[in-house]
Order: sequence, then structure tokens, then C-alpha cells
Amino acid sequence: MQIHFWVIISWSTQQDLNLINPTLPPLLIKKDLMKYKDPTESVDARTEDLLARMTLPEKVGQLIQMDGHRNDLDELIFRTHIGSLLHIQNEDLSKAIDKAAESRLGIPILFGDDCIHGHSFHHGATIFPTQLGMACSWNVDLIQESARVTAKEVRLTGLKWTFSPVLCIARDLRWGRVGETFGEDPFLIGEFAAAMIRGYQGSGLDDNEAILATAKHYAAYSETQGGRDASEADVSRRKMRSFFLPPFERAVREGCLSFMTGYQSINGVPSTANRWLLNDLLRDEWGFDGVLVTDWDNVGRMHWEQKICPTLKDAVALAIKSGNDLAMSTPGFFEAALEAVAEGLVDEAEIDVIVRRLLRLKFKMGLFENPGKPDLEAQKVVIGCDEHRQVNLEITRESLVLLRNQGLLPLADHTPTKIAVIGPNADDDQAQMGDWAGASGQVSWIADGHPRECSKTVLDGIRDLAPAGSEIRYAKGADIAILVEEDNPDGYEDGQVKKVQLEVAQDDPELIAEAVAAAEASDVVVLVVGDAKPFYGECCSTATLDLQGGQQALIQAVAQTGKPLIVVLINSKPLILPEAIQNAEALIEAFNPGMTGGTAIAEAIFGKINPCGRLPISFPYHVGQQPIYYNQVRGQHGNKYADLTQEPLYAFGEGLSYTRFEYGELSMPKSTLNMNDKVVAEIEVANVGDRDGVEIVQAYISDLVTSATWVDKELKAFVRVPLKAGEKKTVQIEFPVADCSIVNAEGLRVVEPGDFDLLVGPSSRKSALKQASFQITA
Repeated sequence: MQIHFWVIISWSTQQDLNLINPTLPPLLIKKDLMKYKDPTESVDARTEDLLARMTLPEKVGQLIQMDGHRNDLDELIFRTHIGSLLHIQNEDLSKAIDKAAESRLGIPILFGDDCIHGHSFHHGATIFPTQLGMACSWNVDLIQESARVTAKEVRLTGLKWTFSPVLCIARDLRWGRVGETFGEDPFLIGEFAAAMIRGYQGSGLDDNEAILATAKHYAAYSETQGGRDASEADVSRRKMRSFFLPPFERAVREGCLSFMTGYQSINGVPSTANRWLLNDLLRDEWGFDGVLVTDWDNVGRMHWEQKICPTLKDAVALAIKSGNDLAMSTPGFFEAALEAVAEGLVDEAEIDVIVRRLLRLKFKMGLFENPGKPDLEAQKVVIGCDEHRQVNLEITRESLVLLRNQGLLPLADHTPTKIAVIGPNADDDQAQMGDWAGASGQVSWIADGHPRECSKTVLDGIRDLAPAGSEIRYAKGADIAILVEEDNPDGYEDGQVKKVQLEVAQDDPELIAEAVAAAEASDVVVLVVGDAKPFYGECCSTATLDLQGGQQALIQAVAQTGKPLIVVLINSKPLILPEAIQNAEALIEAFNPGMTGGTAIAEAIFGKINPCGRLPISFPYHVGQQPIYYNQVRGQHGNKYADLTQEPLYAFGEGLSYTRFEYGELSMPKSTLNMNDKVVAEIEVANVGDRDGVEIVQAYISDLVTSATWVDKELKAFVRVPLKAGEKKTVQIEFPVADCSIVNAEGLRVVEPGDFDLLVGPSSRKSALKQASFQITA
């Protein structure tokens, strides 16, 4: 009797086995145990084959994302079987790829990071304006192109995934993360988010210049208590469906491949534990087929911060059962998950569902064949290249909002010879970049920020573009925040005995005196003020919206010189502007304009470009007006405070130009519409000034009688209209009747038959809008 012992090695090839036994039947030597490594097999077949081989610890590891810079890679990969890493790039990322390939099953790691408005933490990458800045352009094409540039630069460093765009609605301006948003309007947010998703994800998962986009923070994270970051969102499901969810639903329709949960709870349930939000709505109702990642330690927070789970293993079990796929940076998740399974708090089959989803994504992305190592040589050519800087400059130009001009601008018409450039943000490249870029504090390897030569500050731009023979004087004038070093012999929580932190600066008489002297010796003053760290970002909400540090005293002192004043705001969010700024000869809002901000601002000041930006968010007169967003629900006693107007200082959609536009009458060829029709209207817009310009025509609707309370008006369309001096165009506005919907008292989005007003003009202000009536029939 002859006995054969067959030893089949999973990584063996046909040739290897023939060397062992040339008589081995071909059927038996087929790579049976390697199906998941065979790219000719289907994604489903490869996924099921790999899943069947995995131990429970290997499965649990796929559910974890950790910081690859702060943790030991061997520990993460060989003990924890990590599925995803963030905050890692280039050489360290290459090491992680190699180590993952050496693991038992060789499952590749999915690498992601916070590439929010550019490749945030890669030295010399192209840093665009923040989302709020980009939103001022109202330019979908340029927003998409900026995301495309970011994807190309990110992909070369080995990352395949960005945690962007932010789809939160900014209503309470005290919230520290307003600058990360696209503003206050759900429709506008949805349009811009869709553009960024298209830019990031390119032609699909097989696009080697594309990265995964992430819609965040899902959902209603921005609806805070008193502006305090991550505080409880007291929001009904009807209110969520009315305002906070539509941008996320739009992201699903656009094919966004990942979502991130918010930190906050909603009506007592943390977002990470909200199965209705994560599963019933997102997956079952909307058909989302991507992956869902928590924000930083959201799982742990349910135990140690929100205190709804007695132990970490209970929090892990709840997160798994609620529909989360990846837990970002929850130390102890691995051990807690194994304990949860052992104690019956969660079934291994429930983990299998998540692992199957994650593996399918990795197979679809081609990571098993090409994990995508960083290309250091290509980085030298592509990252921060002239072509990308030009895209950056174009969107920055269109993001500048001219809010006031008493005829002083553009300066080219007046040819001044002596210009004082004053202010704490006049020559601060980091202030221009805002949060989530360079030295904003999230990672240590770029603590000193991006190379200074990559950026043009306002002072740089004015020096570059001022007419020949001009004298440029610079004075900082004030600090916003200062570094303070504290000594603690007993040590802080992190073990350090010295800690450096930012604190509010005080008035500095010497700095102010230098600024006044510079102003008095000049013909015109460019005053650059705003905010800076630590007055925005996570955990950095503000009780006021005042200009901080020594800026108030500086502004008053410079204004008292009587010199013509051009104010440039470099700030993360709308601030309360003192009278000296409100009455300045000119005011330009730049928000955080990124690396090319100084060039674009100087071009606007000297008339090289004609500003065409429009506000995506309202400016209050006083912090007590919060919230002051334009699309308020109808119904209140009176229309003003006893001591102040309810109108904004600057309204949503506002922005001036160096030319003037006039609107003709609004007409609708058809004013009685059925549910399948489109709302179609025409209006003539004329450039009656002497400069070429771009007008942004905005279309709002008002549903005059609704079955449940609804907003007075809401944006439904906008059209960018370039017009040469003296030119006029007939502008067509069109959108589906289906967009004329409300969410009724039962929580259903419906179009109700009845009477409507179409309102068209240059902003959301009632006085600026032309009106036409139409009716929708059943």
C-alpha cells in the first residue's frame, strides 16, 4: 500500500510544486490556498477566501486605525494586525507596507490622513484656502480642480485616503471649526462637497492619481450648545432631514466612498452609537456602500467622556453593533474587542460583516497587487509644482470678497507712492494657511510649518506688485497670541515638566507706536487683522467673536491717524468688526487664503484682478445675534431685538466688484408647473461699469404656505456670469420642481402643491432680489 503525504504551501507556485513532485496532478497543484492573491479571481471570491483564513485577532485588527507616527509599527502590524494607519507618509509608510507584506496573510494597510485643503502636513505641498475660503469663490470647477491637485500630491506619498470634505453647516460662529466648513447653506455645501469628491476620487478606484474622499462629520456635529465643540446636538430627526442630512445624501449620490462620524451625541445618543444614522439611514435608505470610520477615539469616548458605557469592551461592542467599520485611534480596542467576543457581547459573525466590507475595498483599490509605495522622485517634480500653484492662485483670486469700497480701490488708479502695511497677519504665512496645515499643531514632524519660501504673505505681495518707486513700510502693530512656557516640577499628564502654549496677547504700546509712525509717514494704510491659533480649531471655540490680542487698540490708533484705510481680514470665521473697520475706505475678506493668498490680495488691491467672491456665510454686528444664518424658519414675535437689529452686517451671498451690475426684470415662460417640470426663468444682467467682471446670480425660492413651518427662503441655484464692460446677457435659471420640497411634520421630504415665489439677485438680502410668482399643481 502506497501512502502520499501532500504538503501544500499557500505561497507556492506550480513550478515550485513540480520541483517537489513532478507527478503531482495539475488539479491538486492549482493555487487553491492562494485564491485571494490571484487578481484573476473576482473580488467576492478573493474576499471570501481571505476571510475564511483569518483568525479572530486578524479580523479585529482590520477594524482598527491608529497613528503610525506615534506608535510602534511592529507592535501594530504583527501583534494587532492593524488594518489602517494615519499620520504616516514616505519612508515610514514604505516600512509599514513591507512589514504588512511579511505578516502571515500579507493583508495591505489602508493609509489615510487629514489632507483637508491640500496635503496638509507634507513639506512644500500646495496648501489651498480653507473650505470657507474656497466656498467664497462659488466656483464648482475650481473647487473640484483643487481637490484633484491635492489627490495627485497625496497619492505620491503613499496615502490613498483623505478625511475631507467637511459637510457640517456653520450656524453658531463661536464654534471653533467654522473655517473647516463651506458655510451656512445646505445646498451650497452639497454642491461644493460633490465637487471635492469628484476631484479626490477621479475616475474611480483604479485611478492611480485618486484618493478616497470622506464625508464628515456625520451628522449635525456643528449644531452645538453655545458653540462649544462636540457638545450635545439637540436636533430632531425632522430638523436633521431638513438641513443637516441633505449634503451627506448628496455625497452618497456622488459616490463618496467613506464617511466619518462626528464626536457629538444627538438627543442622548453618540453619533458612533446611532444605528439609525449609521445603518438604517446611511446604508439601507441611501444605499451607501463605502466604509464608515469614527473620528479620533470616538469609541473610547463613549466610555471615558460621554460615559454611556461602563467599560471599553462595552463601547467596542456598541460601536460594532451600531454599524462602524474602522475605529480611529482608540487605544485598547484590540484587546477589548477580543474580550467582547469571548463574553458574548458581540458575535464574530458581526465582525465578519465589517471585515468583508473592508477587504472588498482593499481588493477593489488594487492594494494587494500594488500597495502604492511613495514615489520620492516624482514628489520632487509634482508636489508644489508651478502648475499646482497656478490652480491655487486662481481659486484664491476668486475667493476674495470685497465687502466695502468707497472708491479707494484699486490703488493702481491712484498710484500711491507710500504704503504702510500693518497688522499681525500682514506677514504671517501660517495665519494664511489656517487650521489643518503646516504648524497648526496636529503632527510633530512639521511643527515649524511649511517652508517659508512656499508662501506669499500680504507684505510679500504688496512688495512684489507695488508701482515702481513706491515706499513700503511694515509694522506688526500687535500680537494676537504669544507663546508662554510654563514650569511644573511635578510634571504634566504627558510627563513633561515644561509646556509651551499660546495665550492671548496684551496691548503692546511699542508695537502700536511703530505702526502709527509707519501710517503717518505713508499715503495709505493696508491693515491686515483677523485671528490665529489658539482661537480656532478643535476644542478652540470662543465665547466672543472679537478681534483678539492687541488688535483693537491697534485698529483704533491707526484709524485716528486719518490715513485712508484698506482693511484685509485673514481669519478663520466671521468676526465682530469695530466701527473703524466698518467705516474703512475698503474692506477685503480673505478668510485663510493659503499659500498664494498674499499675491492674490495684492493683485486685488492694485487692480490686477477684479474681486468676484461672495460670502457663503453671514456676518453679525454683535455676537448676541447668534445664530444669524439667512435661511431661518418663519415665525417669531417682531423682527428685531429691543436693542439691536436682527439683520446681518454682511449677508449670505454678498460681495462687491470694481464694476457695477444691474438686473432687469425676472420672467418665467411657464408659471404653472407640475411635479415633473422644471422651474425655468430668465433675467437680464448688465455690466454698467468700466471694468470686466463676474456676477454670481443667485436663485432662491419661498414656499408661501407650508403644512409645517419652513424657511422664508432657500438657495436653489446660482450662475457665474462673466461680463465685459458694457456687456449684457440674458441669464437662464433652471432647477427641478422636485427641489421645491419641504420636510413635513411626519419627517417626509415632499413637494406640496401651492404658490411659490422665485427670488433672483446678487445676494440673499430681500432688498436685492427680483421676484416672480409660480404655482405647483398636484
